[in-house]
Amino acid sequence: MLLYLRLLKESFSFAFNALRNNKLRTFLSLLGVTIGIFSIIAVLAAVDSLDKQIKSQLSSLDSNTMYVANISFGPTEVPRWKYETFDEISYNEYKFLKAGLTDAEYVAFQLFVRRENIRYESELVSSVNTVVVSNEFTDIQYLEFDKGRFYNESESNAGKPVVVIGSEIAKSLFGNLEPIGKKVRIYGQKFTVIGVVKKEGSGLFGDSNDISIFLPANYVRNRYGDNNENFKNIVIIKPKKGVDIAGLKADVVQILRNRRGLKPDEIDSFFINIISGLQDAIDRIIGTMNTIGWVISGFSLLVGGFGIANIMFVSVKERTNLIGIQKSLGAKNRFILFQFLFEAIILALVGGLIGLVMVWIGTLIGNNVTEDFEFVLSTKNMLLGFSISSFIGLISGVIPALTASRLDPVEAIRTGM
Repeated sequence: MLLYLRLLKESFSFAFNALRNNKLRTFLSLLGVTIGIFSIIAVLAAVDSLDKQIKSQLSSLDSNTMYVANISFGPTEVPRWKYETFDEISYNEYKFLKAGLTDAEYVAFQLFVRRENIRYESELVSSVNTVVVSNEFTDIQYLEFDKGRFYNESESNAGKPVVVIGSEIAKSLFGNLEPIGKKVRIYGQKFTVIGVVKKEGSGLFGDSNDISIFLPANYVRNRYGDNNENFKNIVIIKPKKGVDIAGLKADVVQILRNRRGLKPDEIDSFFINIISGLQDAIDRIIGTMNTIGWVISGFSLLVGGFGIANIMFVSVKERTNLIGIQKSLGAKNRFILFQFLFEAIILALVGGLIGLVMVWIGTLIGNNVTEDFEFVLSTKNMLLGFSISSFIGLISGVIPALTASRLDPVEAIRTGM
């Protein structure tokens, strides 16, 4: 055992000295591996960061939350010309679902409307994301409040002119003033501010709550009616914990089909979009992005591997005479093999380490530049980078190392002379 440890130590020492004595060649060899490791780990880190951010955005929602609408949030077998004829989900259908779904914890109604301006005295914020929903919305998509509250069921049903605003809207309109109780103008009418949503940062799906305002759905319905072509209606359903999701979905289908008078041979004139399906689609997209990253970065690693192999063959040729002398003095084949193999692995590992350091510096810069998006370099990706580097070094160095170890000592000395 001690003999093998001494062999490894001496082989490592020979390899390190060879690299130190050929600095330019070592640098050029490192460059290919560094670029390859940087590319693949940077892509993986960026995808992991995006995945973490997306899951953080979806964490406030139950994965079984359903969105019932006349449009599909993903691919569908229903042709476009067909679903474009589907009626909007109506407010009355929302009330029927709310009353008839015993397995639903909350059922909310939402109108997707155009952006609006909001004004307080001389201060104006233009093109604000306007969320028009019933009062159950805050129980489904949990909102934390910095000040005040969300509107209650009575205010929601009556369509009271009350508004909940995001933290950035409050800052822009009121500065250091107390916003609760202030009168703002939306739709040319006065609304009373009753709540300010706690700051949450930017959102990946649509606008952040920080730059949004929340209005009772019935206020907009009473003002513009139920058949406004500029609105898109959606019913949001949060199931009770532990219920059969398939059974709840079947109940929704049955209630709406009966309400719409659909015949047994007619397809559903609505779609039930479930958050878990969206998460599965996101996971597939993330997987595809990872695969593309591996393919693109693989070419860089391939170039780096060929670079190391080429340099190692040159190194073997330059040191043929030395190899012959070492063998004539009793050096075993495995000593020569390890000597060149370690040289290739050290090259690859140092190149990989530099690549990882570059990615780490990039994440620090990215986190300082972007406040609301966190770049993450995980331990898993760091270990992966070292593993790939070692593998590239091993594969690139094994053939030159075998070639060196099998040289005939007499021929090697003669060739060197």
